[in-house]
Amino acid sequence: MMGIDDAVAAGCTLVDTVVKRIWPDATEVEKDKLAQLTLQLQAEWANQLAQLDVNKIEAASSSLLVAGWRPMVGWVCAAGLAYAAILEPLARFVATVGFAYLGVFPVIDTEITLQILLALLGLGGMRTFEKFKGVHRS
Repeated sequence: MMGIDDAVAAGCTLVDTVVKRIWPDATEVEKDKLAQLTLQLQAEWANQLAQLDVNKIEAASSSLLVAGWRPMVGWVCAAGLAYAAILEPLARFVATVGFAYLGVFPVIDTEITLQILLALLGLGGMRTFEKFKGVHRS
């Protein structure tokens, strides 16, 4: 049998639950946010470590299909840039001045090539900085 004390206790619990849902405790909300952020950072950290392990395995491989794709991308971008910036203008000049050629030379769209090349150069520069920083620590 439920007495008046039990009814009052149940009513207080119900009121407490409703109040906490409407006006949550700020410290509890912050603790929950911090816990969620911590979990996200741990997951990102684990992903980064897994990617580093993959990079080490790829770099150690002797297969050109595994370890050679990054240099290949760099060489393709460099060749495209060399053609667009040096070979094509020089060939057009020689053909126009030397042979009175008025035709059109093939043009390479260097927008994507330059984006990839600059990204690779930036990553290479960042890696060089990391190596330099790691070797010369005090």
